[in-house]
Amino acid sequence: MALSYQVADHSISPDAAPFIIAEMSGNHNGDLQRALDIVDMVAESGAQAVKLQTYTADTITIDSNKPQFTISGDHPLWGGKNLYQLYTEAHTPWEWHEAIFERARSKGLIAFSSPFDHTAVELLESLGAPLYKIASLEIGDLALLRRVAQTGKPVILSDGAATLTDIDTAVKTIRAEGNDQIVVLACTSSYPAAPSESNLRTIPVLRDAFGIQVGLSDHTMGIGAAIAAVALGATVVEKHVTLSRADGGVDSDFSLEPHELRSLVTESRTAWEALGSPVIQHTAGESESLRLRRSLYVVKPVKAGDKVTAENVRSIRPAGGLEPVYLDTVLGREFRQDADAGTPLTWDVV
Repeated sequence: MALSYQVADHSISPDAAPFIIAEMSGNHNGDLQRALDIVDMVAESGAQAVKLQTYTADTITIDSNKPQFTISGDHPLWGGKNLYQLYTEAHTPWEWHEAIFERARSKGLIAFSSPFDHTAVELLESLGAPLYKIASLEIGDLALLRRVAQTGKPVILSDGAATLTDIDTAVKTIRAEGNDQIVVLACTSSYPAAPSESNLRTIPVLRDAFGIQVGLSDHTMGIGAAIAAVALGATVVEKHVTLSRADGGVDSDFSLEPHELRSLVTESRTAWEALGSPVIQHTAGESESLRLRRSLYVVKPVKAGDKVTAENVRSIRPAGGLEPVYLDTVLGREFRQDADAGTPLTWDVV
């Protein structure tokens, strides 16, 4: 497994802080200025990347009212809409992409996208996209996977609604093109997703099974699931973002607001730093606590020849004397010298 993928000035690696992707999706609400404002907000949050989705209603589906083209009526967000209507509302106009990419780069952000067909890849290549994301429901589009893999750039792949066989086929397809820069995102493809269906324990399983980096594409509310994912080894976290859920929008209900995105950036880095190493030993920051650990001390004045008793020697803080484990060993022995209260009990004293 490649241990590190370099994207612009950022490293996607277990040895680097989590790579945070802010997904704009359709939360621009059809307004280019709002889209640019979202980019600015993402830059201010400290996230590394902003992501779009590059499709039109015509490149992703057809305009049909047949039942199979209609979202189930009980869907909490999009019930009753046909796919063409939804994607017409949610898509990011292709003529906006250049302005959004330029704004992101001017703010030090990585801008990239999920392409949904070959023409989208061509657009994104013309804009110099440094990596690609394959959406969950495109995991089986092997022609699209091959085209993205052929760019030689890192490929982030969501596994929502996928089987292990689906993931295996997708990974093998990308690798067959000579591209091993793969990150699989554990994903629950429901909107919003229930934390109980996140199954974050799949993260280390996927990592070890495929020899890849693994992250999380999270559609739950809040940042709790994302922080837990980092503790389980996620190197990438993707969350949908908006300026305000109250403004509405196709994905606003499960998107992070600015203050929540800032918290995600901060707390995911804290979680990563807290992982440390699997070695049980004291740390540099514990030096004062180590100095204050309990040890054996003389607690009453004694004379040479006196017996060591539970009344004149006790285990107390700080360190400096024999470890408390030696108390039974020294009880009943004689003091070699006079000692005041507060004298560390050492082998020179008894």
